[in-house]
Amino acid sequence: MYLKNRISTEPRLAIIVANEDLWSIDWNVGAMRPPHGRSRTTDPTGDGATTPSSPATVRGTTRRRMLLTAGAGIASIAGVRSTQATQTTGCDERWHFETGEHVHSSPTVVDGTVFVGSGDNNLYAVDAETGDEQWHFETDGPVGHVRSSPTVVDGTVFVGSYDDNLYAVDAETGDEQWHFETGASISSSPTVVDGTVFVGSSDHNLYAVDAETGDEQWHFETGARILSSPMVVGGTVFVGSNDNHLYAVEAETGNEQWHFETGGDIPSSPTVAEETVFVGSMDNNLYAVDVATGDEQWRFETGDEVFSSPTVVDGTAFVGSEDYNLYAVDAKTGEKRWRFETSDHVVSSPTVADSTVFVGSLDNHLYAVGAATGDEQWRFRTGDPVFSSPTVVDGTVFVGSWDNNLYAVETGVAGSRVCHGQYTTPSADDSMWGVADEVPGFGVPGALTALGGVAYLLNRRRTDE
Repeated sequence: MYLKNRISTEPRLAIIVANEDLWSIDWNVGAMRPPHGRSRTTDPTGDGATTPSSPATVRGTTRRRMLLTAGAGIASIAGVRSTQATQTTGCDERWHFETGEHVHSSPTVVDGTVFVGSGDNNLYAVDAETGDEQWHFETDGPVGHVRSSPTVVDGTVFVGSYDDNLYAVDAETGDEQWHFETGASISSSPTVVDGTVFVGSSDHNLYAVDAETGDEQWHFETGARILSSPMVVGGTVFVGSNDNHLYAVEAETGNEQWHFETGGDIPSSPTVAEETVFVGSMDNNLYAVDVATGDEQWRFETGDEVFSSPTVVDGTAFVGSEDYNLYAVDAKTGEKRWRFETSDHVVSSPTVADSTVFVGSLDNHLYAVGAATGDEQWRFRTGDPVFSSPTVVDGTVFVGSWDNNLYAVETGVAGSRVCHGQYTTPSADDSMWGVADEVPGFGVPGALTALGGVAYLLNRRRTDE
C-alpha cells in the first residue's frame, strides 16, 4: 500500500497505447464496439427456460472480438466520433459533462455529487444539480482507464483502475488516502462491508483489503481474470470469474464455500435475492443458483452472451443480452415474461425505478421500458454506445456514454435507485444513501456495496418521494 497525491485541476488527455495487451484488456472487459448486423437468435427456446444440464459450449470468438476492439481503439485515436446526443420525446437532458475519453464506468450519486470514472484515466466528482466539475483524480498512465464503478462509504470513494490499483480517495477533496496494488488491471467494482473492501482483479484474484489502511486481509485465487464485481450477503462473497465459475467465498477468511460451473466466462456480477444467486454467463444463459449450496435452480437461455448483470425486482429478474434484447424473467421459474429489442448489444445492466426499467444499448441509446409490460416509454440518444449502467436519483437518470460524456436526463418518474442488483422497498429506518446493517446500501458501516459496471451490479435501494 502506498500513498500518493495526484489530484489535478487541469483537464488531461488520455494517452492511448494501441498494443496487444490493451486490446486484450478491452476484450475481457467487453469494452468493444461489436459488429452491426450480426445474425442472432432472439428466443431460441420459446419461453427461454431450460432445465439443468451440462453447460453449453462457448463459441470461439475471442480473437475476432479482440481485433474488433483494436479497430475501435484505432478509430478513437484517429478522432472518429459520432454526432452529439439528441433525444426523442418523453425525456429531457438536464446537462452533460464531457471527459477526455469514453465513459464506461457506471455513476454513483451520493450527497448531491456524481462520481464516475473515465477512459482518460480520471475519477470525476460532478455536481448532480448543475453538472459542474468539483474535482478529478488522475490515476497512473498511460493505461489507467477507470472503468470500475466507484463506491462511496463514509466520505471515501473506492474505485479500481487499469493501472492495477485499487484507490481510496477523499470524497470531498479528491485527495488520495491510499492505494493497493494488484498484479493486473482492475475492471471489477469494489464492495465495502464491515470495514473491508472486496474487489476482483485481472490477476485472477479476489481481494479483501482493509478500508481504513489499504492493507491486504486475504486473497482468493481463481483460474482466470475477474471482471465481475463481488456481492457480499450474510458473510459470504459471491463473484464470477472468467474461468467459467461463480464462487461463494467466506468474507472473513477467504475460504471457498462452493463454486458453480457454467459454459463460459462470467463477467456478469451476481445479484442475491430470496436465497438465490442470479448471474449471467457468456454461454448465453442467465442462471439462478441456490445461495447456500451452489446448486442450479434454473437457467434461461438468450440468443447470445450475457455480459449484463441482473437486477431482481418484485419477483422479476431483468437482464440484457448481446442478442440485442432486454429480458424480464420470472425469478422463481426462469420463464420469460417479456423481451424488449434494441438495435445492438445490451451490455449495460438495468436499473428499475417507479415501475420503469432503464438500460443502455450499444445502439447509442438509453431506454426507459415499462417493467410490467416491456413497452418502450422513451429513448435518449447519445453520440456513441452506452456500456454504462444507469443510476436514478430524484427522478433524474445518470449514465455514461462512449461519446466521452456523463449525462443527466429527466426520467419523468418519481423515486430513486442508487445501485444495481436486488430491489427491496426501504424500511422506515432507511435513509437516502443507507439501509439497515444487514442489507447492502450506501453510507452505512457494516453493509455497503458498489454500483456495477459491465456488469455493474450489486444491491439496489429506492426511496419514494
